[in-house]
Parts: sequence; C-alpha cells; structure tokens
Amino acid sequence: MDDTLAPRLPGDPTAAAAVARMIRVDHAGEYGARRIYQGQLAVLGRGPHGPVLRHMQAQEQQHLDRFAELVAERRVRPTALLPLWHLAGFALGAATAALGPRAAMACTVAVEEAIDAHYAAQAARLGDDEAELRGTIETFRAEELEHRDIGLANQAEQAPGYRLMTRLIKAGCRAAIAASERI
Repeated sequence: MDDTLAPRLPGDPTAAAAVARMIRVDHAGEYGARRIYQGQLAVLGRGPHGPVLRHMQAQEQQHLDRFAELVAERRVRPTALLPLWHLAGFALGAATAALGPRAAMACTVAVEEAIDAHYAAQAARLGDDEAELRGTIETFRAEELEHRDIGLANQAEQAPGYRLMTRLIKAGCRAAIAASERI
C-alpha cells in the first residue's frame, strides 16, 4: 500500500495494518461464503442445483484456503467473529434454500455483488508493493462475479421478494465486513 498517495490522518491505520485488515476480512468473508453454500447444499444438494452449488462452494474453499495461508504467512489475527459467521453463514444459506432454488440464487447474487464492490475497493487501494495480493483479490473477484452470473442465469430475479431480500443480504454483508475488519 502506498502511503504517499494520501497523507495519513491521526487514527488512520498504517499500510501494514490496512493490509492486515484486508486479509482478516477477506478470510472471514470466504469462510462465511463457504458456510452459505454448505447451508444451501444441506437443503438443495440432492436436487438439480446440487452440482452448481458444489462448484461454487469448491471455488470458495480455494479462496478460503488462500486467505488462511496469508493469515499464517503474514501473522494476521483472524477475526474473533468466526464462530458467529459459522452459524450465520450456514443459517443464511439454509434459510434461503428452504425458500426455494430461486431464493438461494438470489442470496448468491446479493452476496457476490457486495463482495464485488468490496474486492474492487481493496484492489484499488493496493499499490505495486502488494501486486501479488492485488492479483489474488482480482482473480477471486472475477470468480465471485461468475457466481453472481450463475445466480442470475438460475432465475434469482424471479425469487419472491427479490429486491427486498437482496437489499437486506447486501446490508448484512456490509455490516459483517465492517465488523470483521476490526474485531
């Protein structure tokens, strides 16, 4: 991260602290995403949507594994909220899947759109000294957008209450991001 682009103000994190926050929150987010798919698979895994849900879950597992490596390599403290995300992610996945495949896909669209904006902002903040991390984030962002597109192709927008559901899920994602960065 290049601290010369904007002067740091009192209370602003150092470049190293800002990168640690990014890794912490991305690790938490990928953990939560994996749990969402586990919840959806618990309900829909034996039906026609099982293979596509397993595909997306496998990619989320790869993302989680990479961020777990970065947590260890860079000695970043994981969020203390992982037990909450363990329960909340599974519950969100299972609850939306219980409403039907379209609702599960609407959940995917909402989560992935929130993560797209989050990853885009992170990539924009990272300088050339963090080119590898920026590349990882951009690669994962592209895969998250693939998940969003899969959700849209599977009739997410036809889910009852789509607009309200996606707004609520996106707001929850933004709150989880803010909390996981710091706690």
